[in-house]
Amino acid sequence: QVQPVESGGGLVQAGGSLRLSCVASGRTFSGSRMNWFRQAPGKEREFIAAISWSGGTINYADSVKGRFTISRDNAKNTVYLQMNSLKPEDTAAYYCAVYCSDYKRPSCDYWGQGTQVTVSS
Repeated sequence: QVQPVESGGGLVQAGGSLRLSCVASGRTFSGSRMNWFRQAPGKEREFIAAISWSGGTINYADSVKGRFTISRDNAKNTVYLQMNSLKPEDTAAYYCAVYCSDYKRPSCDYWGQGTQVTVSS
């Protein structure tokens, strides 16, 4: 299994929280920057957050800064996205990706299948 596998999506009310998880194979996870993107219906896939292998470099999109937190557990080959203070505009399919040529661009070699997040108002 080379593709990452996401989980943790669901339906939540505005102001609520969700934590997404992404498990990748050791071969792709080890030493790699991990990235989260999202895509809403009719919109382009957009960058959300990225974290380096060591966790020392973290980047967020302005739209989620202060509300979302990316982290990783290298022993479990897992990256997390803690999403707080969710808004209806956060509704989208969320994707984990690895081997991205540019952390902000959805140009990545391996993508998960996505997990749906729906925020009701």
